[in-house]
Amino acid sequence: MLPFIRSDLSNLKAYTPHPGGSSEIPLDRLDTNECPYDLPDNLKQKLAANYQELIETNRYPDGSHFQLKEAIAQYVNEATPSANISADNISVGNGSDELIRSILIATCLGGEGSILTATPTFSMYSILAKTLGIPIVNVGRNEENFEIDISAAQDAINQRKNSTIKVVFVVNPNSPTANALTTTELEWLFSLPEEIMVVIDEAYFEFSQTTVAEQLKQHPNWVILRTFSKAFRLASLRVGYAIAHPEVIINLEKVRLPYNLPSFSQSAAKLVLTHRQDVLSFIPEILTERTKLFDSFGEISALQVWESTANFFYARLTDQGLSLLGENLSQEEGLNNLMQQLKNHGTLIRHTGGGLRITVGTPEENQRTIERIKGIFSTINN
Repeated sequence: MLPFIRSDLSNLKAYTPHPGGSSEIPLDRLDTNECPYDLPDNLKQKLAANYQELIETNRYPDGSHFQLKEAIAQYVNEATPSANISADNISVGNGSDELIRSILIATCLGGEGSILTATPTFSMYSILAKTLGIPIVNVGRNEENFEIDISAAQDAINQRKNSTIKVVFVVNPNSPTANALTTTELEWLFSLPEEIMVVIDEAYFEFSQTTVAEQLKQHPNWVILRTFSKAFRLASLRVGYAIAHPEVIINLEKVRLPYNLPSFSQSAAKLVLTHRQDVLSFIPEILTERTKLFDSFGEISALQVWESTANFFYARLTDQGLSLLGENLSQEEGLNNLMQQLKNHGTLIRHTGGGLRITVGTPEENQRTIERIKGIFSTINN
């Protein structure tokens, strides 16, 4: 370890979003919950024209993001009129990851506090907290439906004396388990004092149509995170946004890097918002495919798959599935085995949070996924 590097970094591993190595066959990329379709050609042409005609590459981007914030506010209000937000309620980041980092810096850095998560959940909350030296308190979830263990969470909040919990992170619907927040979970979040920031990550809002945006007026300690990486098809351009009380936004703006979002990314986000009906037109197909996939998963006795309110599924091996893959395998070993076999057949999925996360892709990709999983277990069984 180099003497000038923080000693605690020796225990951290760099985040690796995609499986390494190369493949000789085309891969169905169902491991990152992206939209399976690129932008329509006419919008890519408009974006290219914007780049050529409007963007001066020798000039810094608009550091205020004002036009983009106005467009986001209009979109949020269109979907949830009672939210009644303005540009003052919006902060824009280089993906939601940057906004999570800004939240951590604005609340917990310098020994000011810790965060609470309920695992399994989105891994970046803990990863980013660790890179900043911020303590993390993890509680569990109900293994049947993945509801937060509220009793354990409340006990953790009550008992933390040396490092006060400043931020509670939840995803709605949760990743990787795809379950929406229940009434009981929401009531618990409502009950938390204003001294605790509640971050509700709605990355999959466009698929779930579930939001707490109308609650922001009553809860100035709440922050909603959303992204353009999923339903809006801009994963490569890294645009995320936070919706919150103006005072929260002011403080997030204080700690973000200047000129954090390139002009091209801002232009793309404004373009897809202007043409959102076209960009989001694939969603009914995804929801139909989600139903078909769940029914097909029900025919595979080797897997337990939970219902989804997002654009992905969470699965674990049943005892039968585990025994088919090999003697004395643990659940983790069995999941790794199945994930690797699927990769060898041309389908990428993600092993995370003690299970497999499988994105809903195109009809053709979904059909191949089902056939490949059935084929793997059929071959073993024979």
